[in-house]
Amino acid sequence: MAEFVIGPLISMVKEKLSSYLLDQYKVMEGMEEQRKILERKLPAILDIIQDAEVKGAYRPGVRAWLKDLKTVAYEANDVFDNFKYEALRREAKKKGQYNMLGIDTVSLLPAHNPILFRHRMAKKLQKIVQTIEVLVAEMNAFGFTHLEPAPPSVQWRKTDSIMLDSDKDIVSRSRDEEMKKIVRILLDEASNMDLMVLPIVGMGGLGKTTFVQLVYNEPAIKKHFELRRWCCVSDDFDVGNIANTICRNIEKDREKALQDLQKEISGKRYLIVLDDVWNRDADKWGKLKTCLKQGGTGSAVLTTTRDSEVARIMTMGVAQAYSLETLGEKYMKEIIQSRAFRLQMTSSDELDDIVNKIVHRCGGSPLAAKAFGSMLSTRTTMNQWKDILAKSNICNDRTGILPVLKLSYDDLPSHMKQCFAFCAIFPKDYEIDVEHLIHLWMALDFIPLEEEAHPETVGEEIFRQLTWRSFFQEVKESPPPKYRKTNGMLCNKTTCKIHDLMHDIALSVMGKDCLTVTDRTSYTKPLPDPTRHFFLSCHLGKQLDDFLKKQPPTLQTLFCTYGDFLSHLLEYNSVRALHLQQNLRHQVRSRHLQSQHLRYLNLSDSDVITELPQEISMLYNLQTLDVSFCRRLHQLPKQMKYMTCLRHLYTHGCRSLTHMPPDIGQLASLQTLTYFVVGTSFNCSTVAELQNLNLGGQLVLHGLQNVAEAHAKAASLGKKQKLTHLSLKWNSDVNEVQDSHMKVLDALKPHGGLEMLRIDSYKGSSLPSWMIDFSLLQQLTELHLIDCTVCEVFPEFCHLKALQVLYLEKLDKLRSLCSDMTSMVFPALKKLKLRDLESMERWVSAEGKDEVTFPVLEKIGIKNCPKLTSLPEAPKLKVINVNEGKAQISLAIVKATYTCLLSKLKLSVEDREATLELDPENHESPLTELSLGGCNFLFLSSPSQPTIGFWKSFEKLVDLEIKNCSGLVYWPEEVFQSLVSLKNLEIKSCDKLIGPAHVNGEPKPTAEQVLPHLKIIRIRKCDSLVELFSLPPSLRSIYVCDCNKLERIFGKGDQFATPCDGHASSTVVEQSSAQANHPPPNLEYLFISSCGNIAALPNLPPSLKSLYIWECQELCSVSGQLGALERLVIYGCSKLLSLDSLGDLPSLESLTIDSCKCLASLPGCHGSYSALRVAMVKYCPSIDMKPLYKLDQQRLDRLEVRDLSHAHSSDPYDGAKLREPKSWKYAIPGCQDWAIRRHRNP
Repeated sequence: MAEFVIGPLISMVKEKLSSYLLDQYKVMEGMEEQRKILERKLPAILDIIQDAEVKGAYRPGVRAWLKDLKTVAYEANDVFDNFKYEALRREAKKKGQYNMLGIDTVSLLPAHNPILFRHRMAKKLQKIVQTIEVLVAEMNAFGFTHLEPAPPSVQWRKTDSIMLDSDKDIVSRSRDEEMKKIVRILLDEASNMDLMVLPIVGMGGLGKTTFVQLVYNEPAIKKHFELRRWCCVSDDFDVGNIANTICRNIEKDREKALQDLQKEISGKRYLIVLDDVWNRDADKWGKLKTCLKQGGTGSAVLTTTRDSEVARIMTMGVAQAYSLETLGEKYMKEIIQSRAFRLQMTSSDELDDIVNKIVHRCGGSPLAAKAFGSMLSTRTTMNQWKDILAKSNICNDRTGILPVLKLSYDDLPSHMKQCFAFCAIFPKDYEIDVEHLIHLWMALDFIPLEEEAHPETVGEEIFRQLTWRSFFQEVKESPPPKYRKTNGMLCNKTTCKIHDLMHDIALSVMGKDCLTVTDRTSYTKPLPDPTRHFFLSCHLGKQLDDFLKKQPPTLQTLFCTYGDFLSHLLEYNSVRALHLQQNLRHQVRSRHLQSQHLRYLNLSDSDVITELPQEISMLYNLQTLDVSFCRRLHQLPKQMKYMTCLRHLYTHGCRSLTHMPPDIGQLASLQTLTYFVVGTSFNCSTVAELQNLNLGGQLVLHGLQNVAEAHAKAASLGKKQKLTHLSLKWNSDVNEVQDSHMKVLDALKPHGGLEMLRIDSYKGSSLPSWMIDFSLLQQLTELHLIDCTVCEVFPEFCHLKALQVLYLEKLDKLRSLCSDMTSMVFPALKKLKLRDLESMERWVSAEGKDEVTFPVLEKIGIKNCPKLTSLPEAPKLKVINVNEGKAQISLAIVKATYTCLLSKLKLSVEDREATLELDPENHESPLTELSLGGCNFLFLSSPSQPTIGFWKSFEKLVDLEIKNCSGLVYWPEEVFQSLVSLKNLEIKSCDKLIGPAHVNGEPKPTAEQVLPHLKIIRIRKCDSLVELFSLPPSLRSIYVCDCNKLERIFGKGDQFATPCDGHASSTVVEQSSAQANHPPPNLEYLFISSCGNIAALPNLPPSLKSLYIWECQELCSVSGQLGALERLVIYGCSKLLSLDSLGDLPSLESLTIDSCKCLASLPGCHGSYSALRVAMVKYCPSIDMKPLYKLDQQRLDRLEVRDLSHAHSSDPYDGAKLREPKSWKYAIPGCQDWAIRRHRNP
């Protein structure tokens, strides 16, 4: 049953009633009497509303009264928003906007006629006043009393910590023994199984997710599993979505997503966490489980669930699910006290006694303890603590901890209740962008107005307080992805989630006001009417159309990530927030945006939008406009200066934008402008327009070659104290006047609190004084200097004591990072990248001086710095990435002893003549990832002692990539002898690699102990490769692509005795076992693509689970006893004749055969398809489909048949028949009966 939080709504109407705009433009002329009545009645309602909300929970009459009050309050809110819009419209018209737009405003705006406007609004207002007078009379009859709200805690408002590490530490200590038990199960018991599924079951709020996070991040687990993935499932157990999450992609086709999942995990020992599972459908779990079986031995899935039946269905490889114990009272007390005693109030015996009683009421739930502790932290007297205790109930198996969480919600101030309850619009486990959330609160008027405080600041404080009380969790700050940062997104993004129990609280409050639809198949009930906040992330088709047609115009929030809503927007003048990110399929037209009340509009990530309609500037209430990463957008509306309420304009990533609209400086409320392009037209804004804008966050100034010094000074960047990230970019060449660049950059001096600075394509000969002495930028943590090709004077970078990231590219005159007159220490630098620095030859300017040091440097990247010959002293270096012509730095790295501290090393060298001279004494290295490009000196036909000595250092190496290495001719057995831990090997674009070394024309025997733990080998684009090497028994997966001369996969035993042609027999003539190199006995995954010289694949190992053969044009036959094969895909093998030699395939679940024009038969015999779920056979004109159609009453999940010969696919026959598949495509159209459809030509 929904609750009512109406006080903030009434307060909002009261505030709008007294707006100065209404008097200034006389929009309420003739309605003064109604206005006075409301000015008297609304405060009277506010005086008792808190008591009414409390009594509405148990008195039906009061509940009905509150419902009517809520309805009329929303109506009044709309009316006063109409008054405000009319005032803003008249203001814009007075300033001449309509003349400038040159449009027929009469047809566009319903409020164009003042007389008609007054008449219509007077009728609505009169109705509202009459209703409120009736409600006030009833209110007096109910006898409500005034309740004093609890005063806010002063200390609470000073809280500056969002996440409480102490809580996590307490939980970690309390769960230590249980965590060790689960870790032992995963490392020991699961190690010999194909797949273990271990559910963690327990009541909500017990800390299951936190517990599994501790297991997931345990160092031993990280080391043991090759692949780890986390997936939040919640209510929607969609196997396609789960597969996408695990693979980190956005594939919309479910089957393709499942294929990607199998490729992702194939042969790898993985750990996958499925968090918060509710699915009881064994078939859905079965489909996912089939894919998950493609992993390597020792793979495991951990799930968390509250439902013991779900746990029973999913358990696999263990006797039973693991029931998480309740948290011990000792630790519960620690959590409560860590929060409750953050005040100046100190503990006492009486307070401890109350805490002990509260511990008992928490039922061992950490979430309940956090909620109680946070509530107590806002109370400063003993009586207040006792009051909390008196209101609380004991948690038990029936109620769980919901009563405690509800008490915590009831304890919130009314405006915070409204802010949190709105979050019910998001699906469970949804990652919420905090900045956007606050802007949505603003758009819906949830944030109360405070004198001398921006609504954004108040919103941030509300978010902090709600997080402190555990209404939000998993708050994290993430840097932008690389491609977004390159295109102008500089600031980190803060996100959060809501615990599912807290989400239940929000849903119980919002009731039908909120609607969230994420899965069309699971949402079969009629959509509720009315709805105020709607979240949609799936396609509903006609169901959505019907819903929108019958909806009254009450919709205020539309958050859509799927489907096309533009055609419906005309219906909804009430919309305040419209979020259509990545969703637009058509251009936005003026008719789509007629909502006068729109405050939040997100059209970001669109590849469709080229321009916005000019009429968008008539959205006078708009506060937030996000068009970021609209890559084709080339201009903004010219009359944006009239959007006087606009506070946030996100334009970063709009790479086609050529200029900014004129007079943008008139947007006096603007707080955020992420990307400003300086145009050349007279009819656009110059940077001088920024002078009076109090911008914060990030600002990218692009096109500074068009800026005059006077305009740069007028921009007053130094006064914009809220700016944190600044990027300055010229589009120019060396021939431009250098003095102009220098003057402009000097004039763009920022304030001293800047965190990130990027300067790109600056052509001045020196940097300005504010950069050279760096006294201004002592808080700078990130610096990028790019393409400053003529600059000769650079700062002493090590003077930036807070600097953590330094990126230098195309600084042609830079010779060193430091002079010998400085400390030569970078105390905070963690990441250093140097690229295309043609003159840089040393780290410190004076030769012979002490070297520059980087005490905390973790990552270094160097590319095309031809004069640099060494690395600096960096004792904590973890990652090195070097790309160079000559092997100067690379040779220095492999000789250096401190490489023993590395975990990842990537070297790319063009020099083919370099040689390695290394001290025979090698040093053991913990290196786990190594990538070598070129580096011929490490692969000699006769390896030298130094080369072998280098490889002996890498006993812990797990991943090795070798590419573009012409020195690699034969399988480097000797240098690989020491790689005893290697699991993944990739060799690509090594054009001289032939295969194993030969002695007297025969392959040289390979020692079995070479690469004893290798699991996966990938070979790509090796044009000379003839045959693969003798592979170790441990191998699980083989990928071979684009090797045009490859003849054999597993040695000479692969070959036919005679070549095949279009009429040859498919029988394989095998060589003696003595001559054949047998395939790895544990091989599970084989992928062969575009290997045009392979004629046969005989004797495939019986361990295979997945076989992919793609465009092998000479392939004639495939054979083997594949009883374990679960997935078979063959595409584009035009000479393949038969698959009869594969024998019976009892485990086959998925079969795809496509574009094999000579293939005459399906694989196996009748028993091959007992496990089949999916079959797709297309463009195979010779194939006989009878074996598939004769399946006795079997039902496939999916059948797709297309372009098959009539003679082979439609011969009638008697006997048992395949049942109609759950999903079929291209089967016989026009036939009503499936049995008939089965026999007709597609």
